[in-house]
Amino acid sequence: MGIKEFMISFIFTSILFTLLFIPTILTRPITGLRPADLPGLPQPAKAFPVSFAYLISASKGDIDRLKRALRVLYHPANHYLLHLDVDADPAERLALSEFVAGEPTFAHFGNVWIVGKSNLVTYRGSTMLANTLHAMSMLLRTCKWDWFINLSASDYPLVTQDDLIHAFSNLPRHLNFIQHSSHLGWKLNKRAKPIMIDPGLYSLNKSEIMWVTKQRTLPTAFKLYTGSAWMILSRSFSEYSVVGWDNLPRTLLLYYTNFVSSPEGYFQTLICNSNDYKNTTVNHDLHYIAWDTPPKQHPRSLGLKDYRRIILSNAPFSRKFKKDDPVLDRIDRELLRKRDGLFAFGGWCLGRGESSGRCTDFGRGEELGVLKPGAGARRLKVLIAKMLNKRNFKRRQCG
Repeated sequence: MGIKEFMISFIFTSILFTLLFIPTILTRPITGLRPADLPGLPQPAKAFPVSFAYLISASKGDIDRLKRALRVLYHPANHYLLHLDVDADPAERLALSEFVAGEPTFAHFGNVWIVGKSNLVTYRGSTMLANTLHAMSMLLRTCKWDWFINLSASDYPLVTQDDLIHAFSNLPRHLNFIQHSSHLGWKLNKRAKPIMIDPGLYSLNKSEIMWVTKQRTLPTAFKLYTGSAWMILSRSFSEYSVVGWDNLPRTLLLYYTNFVSSPEGYFQTLICNSNDYKNTTVNHDLHYIAWDTPPKQHPRSLGLKDYRRIILSNAPFSRKFKKDDPVLDRIDRELLRKRDGLFAFGGWCLGRGESSGRCTDFGRGEELGVLKPGAGARRLKVLIAKMLNKRNFKRRQCG
């Protein structure tokens, strides 16, 4: 073979290899982008078995509830993204910033952030879904974690973070705890068929959603599912929801733009129509929620009379609670073992600062990486074991 023929063959082979290799790079999930590759990002002090990425959302007037929830949810293994609705008062936004910046523990571990450019979130509108996806995207790019948890300021934990980490430490990382059902019931005519427009998508001022007179038929390209807006999602499925290496996430996102209460349907419909993820669902939102009979738009506020049922649920979270309701003090004292200081009980917080609750000894402490699970972990393990029982797990999959 002459030089000319060799060069032509080499160039053709190089072009063919490039065409085959570039799509592989472009479609690679963003898991490969490690936090260490990004400048200025905090790194965990010591590895824990698993970690969680929290989105905690709050609206105008929720600042005190948000701060209280963050105190009992905090753990150095996790990551926390706080979102305060754009219509909150500037004084509330300043108070939240000062609270986060002024806590030495948050500064030491560098795992609490506030969304700088807040989103306008319309109740029952698609901006709630957009805000969740925005938070997922930010957390995927900035830190390592195993599961994503979305909460509001009216939610409260029923177990310590040591309990939660311990209970999840031996679970397959691909599991998604998401309540789902294909039986839409009354939602068929009240949510699936109506068309609405969320003004928060284009307006700076908050207002109610607007309704379109004409209704639409049910889709035939995919099957609709509904469920709870509160969920614990795997990192892999979170990536799929944001990046979407096939077109299903984008197609459904466009469809749910005009869907009433889209957070109660988008993720359920996405996961149950995906061949890769439909068998990863655990049909539970891991919340205790009390509804009136018949169910109304909002759940009933919980109080001391609900305390026994809250414990018997074995759930790690519950909602909703009024600000500083006495039942929260009892949860702090009996379930979270929270001291007069800032944080709930945990193995990471057993140093010199234990008496004050400020955990001032984490700089040298061997306690980092050590878990001290209690009764909450045992209750949660009972619930998870029941859900993952072969008979229950397969029977309650997407159908």
